[in-house]
Amino acid sequence: MGFDEEWRQLRAEAARKTAPAAAPVPAAEPAARNRPAEFPGRLAQFRGRMVLVPFDERGGLWTSLLGGLDWICAFSDEETLARFAFARGEAGREWEFHRVLGARLLDDVIPALDFPCGVALDAAGPDGTVFPPVRGIVPDAAALDGGVAA
Repeated sequence: MGFDEEWRQLRAEAARKTAPAAAPVPAAEPAARNRPAEFPGRLAQFRGRMVLVPFDERGGLWTSLLGGLDWICAFSDEETLARFAFARGEAGREWEFHRVLGARLLDDVIPALDFPCGVALDAAGPDGTVFPPVRGIVPDAAALDGGVAA
């Protein structure tokens, strides 16, 4: 299964867990919502907004392995983070998080890591978006398709 299919399946599973009474979303809906033409606007919006990044058990930023790549999990708000916790079966525990500007994650945090990493925004919701570590999203030196990380 490719990354796109895996990501779509995980989002669909999370949506079913959080809204069992909701009408099913047609399979074409996520692809239509994330058309390549809309991505620059989503990226610009992400770069300019404060997001929540939960801490893992070691006190680092929460990452998840998906499609062979690590992803920093970021959330638009506390409700979306709570949906993520519920989908993981961990709604009962307290989730500590850091508020950080999206641009700071892409421009400062990812280049400082010693492994390739992207950002997964709102991973447990139907509107989740990924920002992979490629040129145009992260600095060239941290991009998998250019600079040092290649």
